[in-house]
Amino acid sequence: MSGRQGRPILQADSVTPAPQGWWDSIRPYLERAPVAAFLLGVSSGFPYAMIGATLTTRLAQDGIDKKTVTAFTLAFLVYNLKPLWSWVVDGVRLPVLGRLGQRVSWIILAAALVMAAVANLAMQDPKADIFQVAVAAILVGLAGATFDIVIDAYRIEILKPEQLGIGSGMSQYGWRIGSTAAGALALYLAARHGWEAAYLACALFALPAVIAALWNGEPERHRSPAERKGGSAIVQSIIGPFVEFFQRQGAPLVLLFILVHKIGDTLANLTFRLLFDDLGYTNDEIAIYDVGIGFWAYLIGIFVGGIIYSRMGMKRSVLVSLILMAVSNFSFALLAATGKSNIGMAGAIGFENFASGIGGVVVVAYFSALCDLRFTAAHYALISSAASIVGRFVTGTTAGALIEQFGYVQFYLLTTAAAVPGVLLFWWMMRAGLVDLSVGTAGKVEEKSIG
Repeated sequence: MSGRQGRPILQADSVTPAPQGWWDSIRPYLERAPVAAFLLGVSSGFPYAMIGATLTTRLAQDGIDKKTVTAFTLAFLVYNLKPLWSWVVDGVRLPVLGRLGQRVSWIILAAALVMAAVANLAMQDPKADIFQVAVAAILVGLAGATFDIVIDAYRIEILKPEQLGIGSGMSQYGWRIGSTAAGALALYLAARHGWEAAYLACALFALPAVIAALWNGEPERHRSPAERKGGSAIVQSIIGPFVEFFQRQGAPLVLLFILVHKIGDTLANLTFRLLFDDLGYTNDEIAIYDVGIGFWAYLIGIFVGGIIYSRMGMKRSVLVSLILMAVSNFSFALLAATGKSNIGMAGAIGFENFASGIGGVVVVAYFSALCDLRFTAAHYALISSAASIVGRFVTGTTAGALIEQFGYVQFYLLTTAAAVPGVLLFWWMMRAGLVDLSVGTAGKVEEKSIG
């Protein structure tokens, strides 16, 4: 590819030639950066499980009413507030630990905070003081959100633009393994040794990210948000990400897509365990079908997502994933209408996780490509928090009441309809060329000079 040296070219939607052999297909996944992305994903996924499905099951089994249980999803809103302090991860150097590098030092600190917060949640008793459980869950969310800020920034910066698809897939593999393993281990240990032991054991899932950071060291693509020191650097770290993003053509529409594309998916996902409990599934059945089959379906979806991304390009693969995720919500309306059925649960969970696996590769790759490398932590924190804030807020404030008023069938039909606007908006963005124009420097490479 010819051109002037230093001229940025869009890499995110390029379609690479199909690999010629088996080893050519596997080799990109075994490179240092994608393997590190996998380890980062493992650690990123487990705090979510601790205050998500695992805590939902714990509260339901302790007899806490549905409105209170679904209100606990508001703890996830802490993740949506992470842009408020994401600039710290970009612009503040830690004493002592900072000698290891900006990203590496923050990963170590955030891992320690997550482990302490999960241990604190382990010590709480929902029957004795539900308020203290809520506070502990929020603290896990706060620590987990900080962990995510630096993990996402580190992942994007260690990956080359042409590795974003593969790296996103490996990160999603890790995320699902981390969240699923932590969730399954928690259920297993809780049934035999109690919830306290379960949570304490799961705290160790923070360590893979630390291993990845120490193994890879500081990312070569990391750029300081400002060469200036003192207050000017802090101001640049805070306002720079907003100024840079909104200078792009069509930025408000891109932001609108980020806000609405996941409403239906989030609204449905955070209520599955309530459905399974009311249908009469046991912990073992949930572990087999929700955790077990869902786990493998998600892994297959990630693999298929990688193929779709490489063959169809970023834009068309994102559109396909959005359609599949919308349809997957409908399968739970069918399950609710049918009643308890192992085959029905396997089918609904399998399809939902397959669709989510595809989306986890292609949508995350697109969102990663949106970042500017000067503000990687802040940009991805803004994008990832905006992507789920509406769905989490609606779930925490209305999901329980909607289920009690309309029933599960109508509720999941509503979540299916809620996913349609995101599909239509992205289709329009494709036609208007806004998807290409929205990509930042994380999704671009520098052209080499003509020899």
